[in-house]
Amino acid sequence: MDHRPHIDVQQFIDTHPFSRFQKTILLLCFLVVLVDGFDTASIGFIAPAIRDEWHLSSAALAPLFGAGLFGLMSGALLFGPLADKVGRKPVLVLSVLFFGLASAASMFSPDLPTLIALRFLTGVGLGGAMPSAITLTSEYCPQPRRARLVTLMFCGFTVGSALGGLVSVQLLPHVGWRGVLLVGGAIPLLLALGLKVLLAESLRFLVLSDCKPAAVQAIVARIAGAGAGMPDFTVGEAKIKSPVRELFRGRLAAGTLLIWASFFMSLLIVYLLSSWLPILLNSTGISLSRASLVTAMFQVGGTIGAILLGRLMDRFGATRTLSLSYLAGAVFIGLCSVSTDQFAALMLAVFGIGFCISGGQVGANAMAAAFYPTGNRATGVSWSNAVGRCGSVLGSLSGGWLLAMHLPIAHILLLLAFPSLIAALAIAVLGRVKAHIAAQGAPEAVATLGTPAN
Repeated sequence: MDHRPHIDVQQFIDTHPFSRFQKTILLLCFLVVLVDGFDTASIGFIAPAIRDEWHLSSAALAPLFGAGLFGLMSGALLFGPLADKVGRKPVLVLSVLFFGLASAASMFSPDLPTLIALRFLTGVGLGGAMPSAITLTSEYCPQPRRARLVTLMFCGFTVGSALGGLVSVQLLPHVGWRGVLLVGGAIPLLLALGLKVLLAESLRFLVLSDCKPAAVQAIVARIAGAGAGMPDFTVGEAKIKSPVRELFRGRLAAGTLLIWASFFMSLLIVYLLSSWLPILLNSTGISLSRASLVTAMFQVGGTIGAILLGRLMDRFGATRTLSLSYLAGAVFIGLCSVSTDQFAALMLAVFGIGFCISGGQVGANAMAAAFYPTGNRATGVSWSNAVGRCGSVLGSLSGGWLLAMHLPIAHILLLLAFPSLIAALAIAVLGRVKAHIAAQGAPEAVATLGTPAN
């Protein structure tokens, strides 16, 4: 007779201190997100050198940026369901390896079409890596600290973006744009090796898949200590045959659509402002140096917002915190639209937008990871990011369209309040949906979505 204690995987994680093993998982996933930020920033800095070498117009480079975004979307759609089938670790290692090889191969591009194709493949790798990193981090975090730890991990993107800019500026005069791409490929290739050696599979995934008891025992020992016994683990949910189909089945369908709406609207704002805010401000007479300083406040606000909103999500609940954050973001957008001639107020407004909307988007990744059960968590997170990438493409393009319409800058900025309000409404309704699901009985992940424990 089996006398082992029955315990839920999440309860096991919650009742033990956050171990060095779990901190290593978080650090490795932080580095995965960091290489995404590095790549995103570095391509912008080397684009002028590419243009000059091949005698291109600036407009001809637009597909180069768009290819990366479409690759991200494609990778998220492809690799998310795969991670729910074969595991988080193999998909994460494969995605980072694929990204590194594509980025390194880009240095040999003989012309722009070849470079565009390789940038698409680079994006595919990144699109699979980031959602898997979010999912794996979430599944190793204690529930009372999950949101703050996931948002802290995601700050790797900001660190990577800063490093990408600094490294590109320093290397470009010495090794050219091809050398920068080589460095951008070598880093993830080394990281993929580290992930292969140091990264562990999700304990929840292993238990749900009912496989590799030796791997489960090894993880238990690294979390609870070498002398820990082997519990009889449960996950409180059934296996899922089709992770994609499950997104639209029964109780999850409404939540899926609401999460998608919030991701789409949030990333539309983030990418429009990231791409066009310096130009918009410069057109009002603000110097480019001051416009760049104001735009930097958007990134600073986003980083601080991600960290603090994660703490608030753990304390007051994800949906309540994020819906209020996007509502406040709409207010700061309104302040920004009437402050273009008041530099101090403009700095405050842009910082507030970054805090509430860019920081809120990081929190939304933690919210999505908490919403879905283990069997389709990676799919839920990755497909939400894919839909969000559609918003990012629209945001990147719409700035040019709005400028071409010769709308006043104040009106263009004020228009962004509407997607922020839609995101706030979608997340508020998501909280109601969650409450209804919990009242009917639901998987552990869904049942805890809006509670302070999450």
